[in-house]
Amino acid sequence: MKEYVLRNARVVTPATVMHGHVLVRDGLVADVDEGDIQPTAGLECIDCEGDYLLPGFVELHTDNLEKHLVPRPKVVWPQAEPAFFAHDAQIVAAGITTVFDALSVGEYHDKGRIAMLGRGVDALNHCRRSGMLRADHLLHLRCEVADPRMRDLFFPLSDTPCLKLVSLMDHTPGQRQWRDTTAYRTYYSNIRSWTDEEFTAMMHELEEVRDSCANDNAASVMEFCRQHHLPMASHDDTLVEHVEEALSNGISISEFPTTTEAACCASENGMLVMMGAPNVVRGGSHSGNASALDVAKEGHLGALSSDYVPASLLAAVFELAAREIMPLPAAVNLVSANPAESVGLDDRGRIDVGRRADMVRVHHMDDMPLVRNVWRQGVQVY
Repeated sequence: MKEYVLRNARVVTPATVMHGHVLVRDGLVADVDEGDIQPTAGLECIDCEGDYLLPGFVELHTDNLEKHLVPRPKVVWPQAEPAFFAHDAQIVAAGITTVFDALSVGEYHDKGRIAMLGRGVDALNHCRRSGMLRADHLLHLRCEVADPRMRDLFFPLSDTPCLKLVSLMDHTPGQRQWRDTTAYRTYYSNIRSWTDEEFTAMMHELEEVRDSCANDNAASVMEFCRQHHLPMASHDDTLVEHVEEALSNGISISEFPTTTEAACCASENGMLVMMGAPNVVRGGSHSGNASALDVAKEGHLGALSSDYVPASLLAAVFELAAREIMPLPAAVNLVSANPAESVGLDDRGRIDVGRRADMVRVHHMDDMPLVRNVWRQGVQVY
């Protein structure tokens, strides 16, 4: 049995910040209390030197693995497992102890996502079995319902043991995130270019394909998730009607709503509203969608995702507190307790007796939060 104390820390619980200590025993939090505790001969003590002690972050949606599997457009890295371990190291260094690796089931314009799908899942499974991963990696399959190949790609992977979250997406131009078709054209300009006539024809073609398969694709995936009690997320809700449709289908997470109206509706109807931490750090959406800061000010922000920048979770937490949009414990809940509870992970997400000893030690260097140490199930992994 491994037992030690993290002392002289500013411990962040779901409701408060207290100067205290945390006793860890056999991978679990055994005690949390105010005040300091002095080292003794029979008990190992780690002095946190007044640093913050936060619960390990729970990341429900990151595309970070893609950067390692396809480091440049059209370049598929031949060594999937080393790429996965590099991704793992970056994740843990950001304070993330539980990560849902999001892989896209379907795509448009060949960004390489289908090429990495099977390889990514295989690498995830192999690396998990190795016992060498620092973070706890789970699988999030992002289903592009407007791709006619979606079901043929999804169901062969649907029995992956670590599949714990499924989201439904529709990136057809004119829909949801890409209701502004000019933004869509600009975004894909690094992959291909169109004349005005070619772009109009392409949009009509994608709309026809979507109309031929999207409803059936979505229905089959949602039925599978209901049968297997898998939580579902609706991606890029833009209209109140999108939220209402998600609610009617038993979807509990609204990830990256593009408008404040959709975010408000989702929150008021009990859905977890998850937005991008880069949106908070940058002060707005990179694609012109709703501001996460505005949604937070209205009291509708339920969780944050690092999306494409792992380090953004920590930065966003302290940014929200510094702007006095919410107290630090509430901001920390956005990256720990709230996402954990939304997917049924009730063994982690907060520093509390009986929970997993997943913790992050954070030091402020010139007002910049810096991860100094990370523990997962009591074992120091960073």
